[in-house]
This record gives sequence, C-alpha cells and structure tokens, in this order.
Amino acid sequence: MPFIIETWDKPGHQHLRQQTRPEHLQFLEDIAPRLIACGAKLNDDGTDAGGGIYIVDVDTRAEAEATIAADPFTAVQLFERVEIKRWRKAYVDGTCKL
Repeated sequence: MPFIIETWDKPGHQHLRQQTRPEHLQFLEDIAPRLIACGAKLNDDGTDAGGGIYIVDVDTRAEAEATIAADPFTAVQLFERVEIKRWRKAYVDGTCKL
C-alpha cells in the first residue's frame, strides 16, 4: 500500500540539508526496495525549494512514519512539517496499475 510522504524544511536551514545530504543519500540507498519514487522539491529555476517527496511501498501508516523517522534529515530536525497520505497507483512509468 503506497504512501506519499511530503516534507517541508524549516526556513533558513539549507545549510543543514547540505551538511546531512551524504547520510540522507545512503539512507535512500538502504530503503531503495521500498521506494517507488523520491526527490527534492525544486523552484522553477531549479533551486532547492526546501523539502521533498517520498513515495514508499509499505503496508501501514506506521511503517511510513517509521521510514521518515529513520531519515537522517529527521534526526537533525531539518523538517518544519511532514505530511503522510495514502496513495493509489494509477500510472507508473507510463503503465496503468489500476
């Protein structure tokens, strides 16, 4: 059962995102089997918008919560806000999943 996890960084914390990025990328490698997609949110000009989106394939909301809790960005208190919503796969990579 997929979940979308959307995060918003605390204002003025771009330095913390950059400092913790190597550990965050390793974390993503470690959970890759559960990731449908993920990435940083960007402004139209390509600069970092301060947050990200993870689409994870886990069985429960508790597992989605545990996933974001284990992210090094959470450990350094980068996030101002996190929202978790169930997600229905309709199309992935151009293929209907309904």
